[in-house]
Amino acid sequence: MQTQLEKLLQPVVESLGCQLWGLDYLSQGRKALLRLYIDKPGGVLLEDCERVSRQVSSVMDVEDPIAGEYTLEVSSPGMDRALYKLEQYADFVGETVSLRLRLPFEGRRKFKGLLVGIENDDVVLRVEDEEYLLPFELIDKANLVPRFK
Repeated sequence: MQTQLEKLLQPVVESLGCQLWGLDYLSQGRKALLRLYIDKPGGVLLEDCERVSRQVSSVMDVEDPIAGEYTLEVSSPGMDRALYKLEQYADFVGETVSLRLRLPFEGRRKFKGLLVGIENDDVVLRVEDEEYLLPFELIDKANLVPRFK
């Protein structure tokens, strides 16, 4: 469902001058939540979220990909932005990342460290003095850790 929604909504978001940074679809029984994260150079304004929300709502009404009721939320990725695609990791090399894996890797599921880079389909993360090559397909959730000056 997630991939289907991305294919449907990415062109809509891009036509409004924004990038579809990520999408979360959570089905909770008879109700669902569709959360879109949008980005653009210079940052996202409230007006951008409103425009994208109106246009996405119209497309969702016509295409009707979600059975039943759902709530639509449109937001900027924020300071602790989630990383959804392997390409997004490359943009944040040198930043601290917190991530959770679907399955344990070397006995751990949670990692927090410096994003060193991408190697093939692995995310290279330095935790203290050790580097881990974490397979991208095992990553369940990853977020930037905000730096406050």
